[in-house]
Parts: sequence; C-alpha cells; structure tokens
Amino acid sequence: MSRWKLQWNSVFFKFSASFIVVGLIPLFALSYFSVQTFTGHVERYTENNLRQMIMYMGFNINAAFKEYNETSKLMYRSQNDIDQSHQVDVLGQINQIPVEAFLKTVLYSDPYIRSVYFVRASDQQIFYQGKINQAFLPDLLPLEQWMQVLNKEPKQLAIIPTHEETYFMKSEKSVITVGRNLIDTSGLLTNQPKVVGTLFFDIDPAIFDQFYKELNLGEHDEIYIINNANEVFFSNTELQGWSETSNDMLVLSEEIPFLQGKVTVNVNKQSLYNQIGTTRDAVYIAIVICSLVLIIMGGWFSRRLAGPIRALTIQMTKVESGNLAANVKVRSNDELGRLVHGFNRMVERLKSFIDEVYVAEIKQKQAELYALKSQIRPHYLYNTLEVIRMNAIHHDADEVGDMILSLSKQLKYVIDYGEDWVPMHKELQHLQDYFYIIDVRYEQRFELKIDSMDNVNMNWHILKLSLQPIVENAIQHGLQPKGKGTVGITIERQEDQLLVTVFDDGIGMDAETVERLHRALADPAKPTKSVGLKNVHERIRSACGEEYGLAISSRKHVGTSIQLRFPIKEDNDAASNLG
Repeated sequence: MSRWKLQWNSVFFKFSASFIVVGLIPLFALSYFSVQTFTGHVERYTENNLRQMIMYMGFNINAAFKEYNETSKLMYRSQNDIDQSHQVDVLGQINQIPVEAFLKTVLYSDPYIRSVYFVRASDQQIFYQGKINQAFLPDLLPLEQWMQVLNKEPKQLAIIPTHEETYFMKSEKSVITVGRNLIDTSGLLTNQPKVVGTLFFDIDPAIFDQFYKELNLGEHDEIYIINNANEVFFSNTELQGWSETSNDMLVLSEEIPFLQGKVTVNVNKQSLYNQIGTTRDAVYIAIVICSLVLIIMGGWFSRRLAGPIRALTIQMTKVESGNLAANVKVRSNDELGRLVHGFNRMVERLKSFIDEVYVAEIKQKQAELYALKSQIRPHYLYNTLEVIRMNAIHHDADEVGDMILSLSKQLKYVIDYGEDWVPMHKELQHLQDYFYIIDVRYEQRFELKIDSMDNVNMNWHILKLSLQPIVENAIQHGLQPKGKGTVGITIERQEDQLLVTVFDDGIGMDAETVERLHRALADPAKPTKSVGLKNVHERIRSACGEEYGLAISSRKHVGTSIQLRFPIKEDNDAASNLG
C-alpha cells in the first residue's frame, strides 16, 4: 500500500497522469475530427487532381497530333518558294526532293512513327520507309479503305483509328495511321483539287503510354481515347467497343479537338474510395498504438534515459570534434552507468593510444631515414677511396691531388647532417666532383652530360645524395661491362612535379630484370641487390609521399633510364624539412 502511495505522491506519476488527461483525450477528439475532414478533402482533391491530369492528358494528345499534322505538311515546302505548284515526277521526287529522302525525314522526325508510305497518284506507285524488321507486303496495304476517309475532305488530315499491321509479315502490332493528300496548289481554288500523291505514316499507340502512366490508374480502371464516331484509338483494356454508361464507375472526360473526340477515364469508385478508407483506418490504428506506446514506454524511458543520454551525447560531440578531455559523471550502476564508465575508459585509452602511436610513428620515420642515409654513406666512401687507391697505384701522378680535393668536397657535402634537402645546383656540383674521380679512374672512357629545361629553376630543392647512387649504378652495371659510354641527366618540370632522368647507353636489362626491380621497389620488405636504387626510392617516398619515387625502363643492348620524381620545393618548403 505504501508503495502505491509513494508512486502517487511522485512528481513523475502526477506528470504522467496529467499528460494522459490533458494530452491524450484532446488528441483523440482532434484526431477524429481531423480524419473526417481530411477524408472529405482527400476525396475532393483526388477527383479534382484526376480531372486536372485528364485535362493535361487531352491537351498533350491534342498537341501531339498537331505536331503530326505539321509533319504531314512538309510536302508543301518547295525548294523554290516562287513556284507554288507541287508535283511528283517520274524520277521519284517531291518538289525536286527525292521521295526516299523525304520519307526518311518524316520517319525519323518522331520516335513513335514506325513506317511511312507515299502513293503517287499518276501510277499508284508506293514508296516506303520504315523502322520495322518484318517484310513489307504492299499488296495488303488497305489503300482503298484509307482513301475513302481522305476523299471526304481531300485537303484535310485524315486519322485512321487503331488497326493491325496486316501488311507486314508476321506482325502482331497495332498502329494508328495518319494520311494527307499532296495537292497541286496552283489549282487550289478549283472545285476539284488535283491530288498528285498521298502521304501515310503509321504511329505506334505507345505514344499514349507516357500519358496513361501519369494517371496511375488501378487494375479495374479504364481509359479510352475515341473520336466522334466512338472509334477507339487507345485503351488499357481489350478493344471490344466502348460504352460511357456505368453505375460503378466515376466517368471523367476531356475533349480532344484535333481528333474531334475525347479521352474518357472510368475510375472504379470502390477501389478509389477504399484506399481512402484504408488510409483512415490506418490513421486510427496508428493513433491508438502511438498513444499506448507513449503512455507505457514514454514516461519510464524518458526519466531513465533522457538525462544520462543527453549528457553522454554532449561529451561524444566534444570527442568527435577532437576534444579528448571529455568526461561523463557516473550516476548509476545499471547498463547506462556501465556505458558511461566504458565511454570514459575508451576516451582515456584512445588519448593514450594516439599519443603513443604518434610519437612512435615519428621516431620510426626518423630511424628509417637515418638508416637509409647510413647505408648510403659507408658504401659511397668505400667505393670512392677504392677508386683513388687504384689510381695511385697505377699512375702516381699529380691528378691524385685533384682527386683528393674532389673527394674532400664530397666528404664535406656527404658528412653534413644539417640538411636533407639541397638546391639542385649543389647536388649537380657534388655529382660532377664524383664524376671527376670516375673520369680519371677509367681514363676518360665515360662521359657525363647534364641538360636542364628552360622552365626549371636550379634553386629548387631535391633530396640530398639522391642522384649520385643512381649515376654510380649506371656506371657499374651499365657502362663498365661495355667499356665506355655516356651517362645523361635531364631535368624538367611537369605540372607541379620535378622530373630528373638519369640514362645511359650501356648494356641495358631485359624485361624480366626490370620487372624484378619494380617488384623490389614496390615491396619495402623484399630484399634486393640494388641497395642504392632501393634506398633512394624509399627515401623519396618517405619524404614526399607514395606518388613520388623511381621509375625504371630499360632495353637490352640499348641502355637504361631511371626517372626520379620529386615535388617542386622552393627555399621555404625545403626549410620546413617535410621529409
């Protein structure tokens, strides 16, 4: 008893009871009267909307046949505007225009025209053009029947209602035929106009489908397009005649002046208003269900969930914006309390994880770069000193001093750890110092050529020690087995990228070797003998991004070309040391 008394004295219980009395009862009353008013309005709106759509359908159909009327008048457009006579000559020309060309013009002037015929009056010869695959049977063309319609008003357009295409072999298609006489206008004022030919063209009744589909009629609804003689041009039912009288149908009509007929729609009243009744019942059921759900679940969930969830949502928004200092106070030990506690733990661990991963990634990048550079330098110094030693043994000349001077410049350039990006001219100067030693060592058998395009600024920066390993590789593997040759370097700009190409005319490589090198460059973990190439490629990708690096092409006994792709970096860009 005390439990019920405690609930009765609860502010939330009083709020819930007041909500039921003040909210739900007026809601039921208002919903009832609103549905009744809505039902009447929908009925009127549905009927008026249907009338309007039929009116537009009649207007569009009338406009379509006006277009066909204008199409039929193309025969009267003579090439010579001064000559007012119209004729069809023995050569098969209408007003100096070939009949075949004219018929094609009519045929492709509208997508619903299936076939076009022209009957020359002088000898009844039939000219034909069509889009139909079936064979045309001119003897079965019902010209006499069509001409009877035209003879009633020779100067007017004739429209033959829907009929079967019996004059095409194995055709089960029905069409509407439009006909017009070509009259010699020089004798237009006479009582008996002179007909020089007759144009007919078949129209696919599918032209009405686009208008019919807009009505969204039910399966029991009917639509007819008829003329003043109640001849049916189109219907969504079997063409077995038409009658306007019906007790179960709502009959709506719209005149089609050009056909001297109308479009009539018979809408099944029961199906039309059953949809409204179904909608009304669904609304009542939805009101009852929503009211019950609102009473039973609304109060409990709103009290238990609204406060904690709102606080949690606010903190989640902060975390989404990047503020990882968010924290939600735990006020209960239920699922919501555990959810809040888990959220707090997740934010803490996420913050810790981001810090660890971020610092570790920076350290890993630095370690990789230093490792790459440390692999290049000892290898480079070893080879350079070996060249000097061999030259001293064989020549013992003054040029050894020049070589040592060149080596000292190179050592100063290599050992300077203060910069990763250097101007292009410094890298090329270092390369020329290196090549001097190579030139002396191999008795001028190798030549270095450098070519820079006009749109290249030599102060643009590239990665330090990125060209020397490539040139060294070209000499060792390309030119040395051959005995002599040239190493060329071209520098060019392509959009926002700097392209440096190192090529030689050495022994080259076969396609299999080139493919193996590409696979090694694409997979950082894959070991390869070309340490210099791989290290330069990895340094460029690590400093500039995945779209930059080396591209190798080579042909056996022709030579090898290696292209280095860098972003264009000015002084300020290089100073930031993004690599």
